[in-house]
Amino acid sequence: MTDDSFLTIGKKKGEGYYTEKRSKFLAFSHHVETADQAKEIVAEYRKKYFDARHVCWAYMLGAERNDFRANDDGEPSSTAGKPILGQINSHNLTNILIVVIRYYGGVNLGTSGLIVAYRTAAALAIDDSDIEECIVEEIIDYSFTYVMMNDVMKIVKDMQPRIVSQNYDNTCEIRLAIRKSQAEALRKRLSKLSFGNEE
Repeated sequence: MTDDSFLTIGKKKGEGYYTEKRSKFLAFSHHVETADQAKEIVAEYRKKYFDARHVCWAYMLGAERNDFRANDDGEPSSTAGKPILGQINSHNLTNILIVVIRYYGGVNLGTSGLIVAYRTAAALAIDDSDIEECIVEEIIDYSFTYVMMNDVMKIVKDMQPRIVSQNYDNTCEIRLAIRKSQAEALRKRLSKLSFGNEE
């Protein structure tokens, strides 16, 4: 993995099931892009599993992985949300929400038992998910005259950016998306063209 890629899960919901001393832990992983999306999904689980004792969760967002939250939902502090988040971190994932629903079985598990249970349930949901690598792209807009077309297309062919849009009129415009680590090199080659000294 490079600094311009990140791991996330696919659209398929992952599921895990763990039981300990008659307490049942149902775990679900979801691909999410925003905190609001994560909160909506948690709210749906609260409705669906209204009879459960706890609905605990954690999410991580963004390629930099610095937007995250964890919630114990009434379990002793750091025994639920934190172990769930720990599994997200140990798999290096982002843009993911994991919800773990607990049905209490009448026997207290103690803090270490709870941590193990939530961690295991979260890990099972991740194992059931499709992990994907995503590339962090940068968008580059470039305007040029029609006579420069062949030179521009040669650079596109060489560097293989994704063509987002193109418009060939009196002035030609092209919008390119390229892997972040290659954006600077692409900019340099295009700006050389503008000054007429690309070999």
